[in-house]
Amino acid sequence: MKILYSPEYNIDLGVLNALHPFDGRKYRKVYDAISDDPRIEIESPRMPIDEEAINAFVNPLMRRLIKGKRYVLHALELPDIPLISFSMIDRHILAPMRWAVEGTRLGAEIALAGESCRNLSGGYHHASRQSAEGFCIYNDIGIAYDSLIGSGRLTSGDRVLIVDVDAHHGNGNAYVFAENPSVTLLDMYNASIYPDSFFTRARVNIAVQLEPGTTGETYLHKLDDALGKIDPDHVLAFVVAGTDVLKSDSLGQLGLSIEECAQRDQIIAERLADLSIPSVFLAGGGYSRESSQAMIAAIEGTMQSIA
Repeated sequence: MKILYSPEYNIDLGVLNALHPFDGRKYRKVYDAISDDPRIEIESPRMPIDEEAINAFVNPLMRRLIKGKRYVLHALELPDIPLISFSMIDRHILAPMRWAVEGTRLGAEIALAGESCRNLSGGYHHASRQSAEGFCIYNDIGIAYDSLIGSGRLTSGDRVLIVDVDAHHGNGNAYVFAENPSVTLLDMYNASIYPDSFFTRARVNIAVQLEPGTTGETYLHKLDDALGKIDPDHVLAFVVAGTDVLKSDSLGQLGLSIEECAQRDQIIAERLADLSIPSVFLAGGGYSRESSQAMIAAIEGTMQSIA
């Protein structure tokens, strides 16, 4: 099984880590737990995504906004602390995200070559061409998609699938692909929490709206039903596998255990393999201390499914 990881993924603000519930160092924890497994091949991006690819993806206003401290801090859901400079934010938060975007792009290339894989970061599904929000600055799936179109690895007629099982609705992905009929969106999310955009929710092709506290048994049953609606004629799948579905995650407000979260990923991987749709799994959100444990369990659980 191929895993995309770089030490550059990790977000570490030192004593300021306590300002946000997201553990930006969990990628290293997952890597340390799996790197000695002989069944796993680690592949690292050689560089962050090219700034030109970002500039080509976002609109002109966004090119300026994401270079501004106040806008970026708001999108990251961090307070405006005078002692924090934009260069510090760029070095410690945005640069790791750009490395993760490249991991998603590289993972998509690997998947299109016939080998499903997992990027230990990425899945920034709230960002779009027009906006950064929800701790998402760059929409890695959209940037990767545009790059694949530009390089000829995908054509505009190729059907691409996004399976979003993060606890939050992927409004950014829905916005990016709002007018692209070649992209199918399956989105399974807590309908009572952020974001509540009617326009983007209406774009989803296969929508599974969940109530707060949905248990693992109910969740997995609804997931199985939704996966059964996927057509086999997709050439590539992106899976936003957020661990914020855990019962211990106060932001996702769902009720899955670590084992059920791992089972979720295994079910998805097996279904896509049955349909011969190569996939790249992405980390998505996850705001509890159990997030890295769930990621490790998911990798172990899907080892045979996408081998």
